Amino acid sequence: MPRGALAGESGGMLSAANVAATLTLPVMPPFHLEGTVRLLQRQPSNRVDAWDRGRYLRVLPTVQGLRLLAVENLGTIDAPDLRAHVLGGSVTTSTLEELRRILTRILGLAVDPAPFAQAARDLSPLRIAVNALRGVRPPRFPTLFETLANVIPFQQVSLAAGVAVVGRIVERFGQPLSLDQHVFPAFPTPESVAVTEANQLHALGLSRAKATTLHELARRVLSGDLSEDRLGVLSTEAAMETLTAVPGIGPWSAGLILLRGFRRLEVFPAGDVGAARNLARLLGLERPTRLSDLQPSIEQMGDAKGWLYFYALGWRLLEQGLITPAPEAVRGRIVGPLRPA
Repeated sequence: MPRGALAGESGGMLSAANVAATLTLPVMPPFHLEGTVRLLQRQPSNRVDAWDRGRYLRVLPTVQGLRLLAVENLGTIDAPDLRAHVLGGSVTTSTLEELRRILTRILGLAVDPAPFAQAARDLSPLRIAVNALRGVRPPRFPTLFETLANVIPFQQVSLAAGVAVVGRIVERFGQPLSLDQHVFPAFPTPESVAVTEANQLHALGLSRAKATTLHELARRVLSGDLSEDRLGVLSTEAAMETLTAVPGIGPWSAGLILLRGFRRLEVFPAGDVGAARNLARLLGLERPTRLSDLQPSIEQMGDAKGWLYFYALGWRLLEQGLITPAPEAVRGRIVGPLRPA
């Protein structure tokens, strides 16, 4: 593929003539773009956050309309040269700065991974993962409503089922952006969900209870009753209390909202069966393990528990071949399916 030619989600080419502007995104090395995007996606079937031929594709709303961002690393993990191409129409300087801010938030570009990496290297089961995932950042959803809509559908269902439901919500309520015969969906706004009926959400695969919860949460976000600004200034303990007081949000949901929506890295979501399974594999435990049995390892990480959640997920994605190991891991002859030593 020629440098500067952008691949579409169906394998076609987006013309470089569609590029309205290119942003340089400062980031402290090392930075693993693919690994960070995969942690954000959770599964490749994610309709909004796409990884396509070495680029992160994401539609974002601006005051000038929807724009497609295509983020790529023209450098290496250890010497990143991160660029974001803006497609879909012209943009002002202020819009470019807003897009830079949002991408910095989503990809965790201002987060320093060194403290956790150093702490994890002192724990032998984590050393290989730290090398293989060197440079990943804990991602964060761009808005509170997107966070809520990426947590509620996953309550008590498999990861695949949750992703499928969110995909249908995106298809039904998200506004599409068409470029060169390719369609890139934007994540739905709270307005688009609040004005509908809860039974329409139920028809997309949500239980009636979850459909009612998500509909009500959209209304609360719009009214300001539930806002990022208010939650953001609270301590983690107070934010947990505030969230769990909302009908339909329990401790697991509240923890995941704080971790994935606010990047509260001191949180490891309570009762997360999938996270427990991922962590057990990361630690080299062969038999099914309860989260309570893993609690000592989680607590050992102190205020970096959330990093452990993301590394455990990243380890599973490595095993599935969805993340390319960092070069240091390749030099250590870690190729193909990865297992701890």
